[in-house]
Amino acid sequence: MAVGDSVDSLSFLAAAARVYKHLFLKMKRTTKKTTKTTRTTKSSHLLPSCLKPLCGSRTPSFCPSPISKNLFAAATNQVSSSPEEGKLESEILDDELLVRVSAAKDAAEVLSSIAAERCSSGGGVVSPSDCRLIITAALDRGNAELALSVFSAMRSSFDSGRVDGSMSVERWKWSRPDVHTYILLVKGLAASLKVSDALRMIDCVCRVGVSPGEEVPFGKVVRCPCCMVAVAVAQPQQGIQLVSCSKCRYQYELVSGNILSIESEEISMDVPAWKRGLQFLQIMKLNIPAAVHSIVVETPSGMARTHRFATETVDLPAQEGERVTVSVAAPLTVYRQVGPLKLSPRIPDFYPGEPMCLTNHRDGRESRLLRAPPKDAAKSMLIPSTLIPILAVCATGDAASGLIDPGLPQLIAVAVVSSLAVGVTFNRLVLPQLNKLPQRTVDITSIRQQLLSQYDVLQSRIKELKRAAENEVWMLARMCQLENKIYAVGEEPSYRSRRNRVKRVREGLESSLKNRIELIESYARISSMIEIEVELDLDVIAAEAVTNTENIAEQIEQIMEIENLEEKWRLQVEANDEAERLLSSEPVPADQAF
Repeated sequence: MAVGDSVDSLSFLAAAARVYKHLFLKMKRTTKKTTKTTRTTKSSHLLPSCLKPLCGSRTPSFCPSPISKNLFAAATNQVSSSPEEGKLESEILDDELLVRVSAAKDAAEVLSSIAAERCSSGGGVVSPSDCRLIITAALDRGNAELALSVFSAMRSSFDSGRVDGSMSVERWKWSRPDVHTYILLVKGLAASLKVSDALRMIDCVCRVGVSPGEEVPFGKVVRCPCCMVAVAVAQPQQGIQLVSCSKCRYQYELVSGNILSIESEEISMDVPAWKRGLQFLQIMKLNIPAAVHSIVVETPSGMARTHRFATETVDLPAQEGERVTVSVAAPLTVYRQVGPLKLSPRIPDFYPGEPMCLTNHRDGRESRLLRAPPKDAAKSMLIPSTLIPILAVCATGDAASGLIDPGLPQLIAVAVVSSLAVGVTFNRLVLPQLNKLPQRTVDITSIRQQLLSQYDVLQSRIKELKRAAENEVWMLARMCQLENKIYAVGEEPSYRSRRNRVKRVREGLESSLKNRIELIESYARISSMIEIEVELDLDVIAAEAVTNTENIAEQIEQIMEIENLEEKWRLQVEANDEAERLLSSEPVPADQAF
């Protein structure tokens, strides 16, 4: 057969396998809509729609669906891995060297063996396929420590493959791990009954591109307490920051830090019957506090703040020592000067600095906060000691105005009611609109908040997939353990069908786990792209501003030094000219002339 015919046959087989698998998954989605695998496959098609604002010339990789890529890769791998023509051969590893390196202690010893065997090549990069061969050989030999060491070295490698060292070991570098490496490790570790290591691999997939021992995380996305859309990122070094929401156009203050102390008290409040009836008829929404909490939050700069609030349940929103972010209403110091008016961009019905929402950085839980009842709640205008004097004053004023003019009390009542109506209308309708930030002011942050909202959606999806993948890892490990028990019993005819059944379940779990890890890796990669865009928008601009400021200060200092030098040289030249003038004007004695 000619080479062109062979290539055409391979292309046809790849396309046929891809179409067959796509139709199989489509039939599976139609017949089993309630299974987890179907929900995962269907939900992944929503990715391009939620990232449509990001599809541009700068980030074209957001647009294509990761499902189609994975199906194409799976079909290509199935065709290329056929026993006749698709088995990949290693360029640096033979069978003898592979057996020898699979018994090594760590990744450094593997590189030493490769460098000693391939000393004539002068170094290079161990390809991802060779790395997978080494990991597979190590897992088959029961050397899981070597597989983890190689993976750790691969994650720590950022080398491009250029040879710049003098030692032979330093000339060989590891390549970066790909999704196939993650899948191989997760399935291999689960089959080796090392569940904790397999779960750690899944956590590594969720944070693609992050090196081990990372101490500079992206931060925690904080939502608007009113609109519940992502508005900012609370980074570890940040304490207090003022943010604006592009949707509601109000400003909020974010207080991030560790909880020094927390005091909680369970309370019970009496609710009138008419309020309960309105709440039952869903006419009025009534939030009844069940507990009052008082926390002290210390920011990274060392400043501490006390926040007192209530919650609908008696559960603590956070514990002592945890890092949280408290979203509060804009303080009094934040306002806009519009002529003689000072407009505060604070959400209506909230006091300045009142806590509205609490975000726990440890588990990502968000708790809506209620206004804590005052400590002297017993004092009210409805008690007799307060109500009787008010009624007496009103009656006396009404009687006095009636003596002056009989129609005056009615005019006063109409004026009071009109004033109250105008005041309520102004405070409820006009003033909140005036307090909002101008649209052109929030347009600057709207793009970044759209990115953060999409990042928040991706992180929520990654958490769901991670939870499902962790459950499948446990199930796969149990199937492998059950299979080992069946083999340990012996070749009993009664266990033959059970062994085949366990094998089918194991293969199904491995296939489902592979698809989930591919989805997690795709979502994590797009999340990293969003992190890059957000950090370029925030950190790089701030760093450039600081650098520009320092450069300007240095230039000013240099110019001032030059001016000082010029002044010194000018004074020196003037002094020299004055000395020469004095010397030339002095009379020369006669005896010195001859």
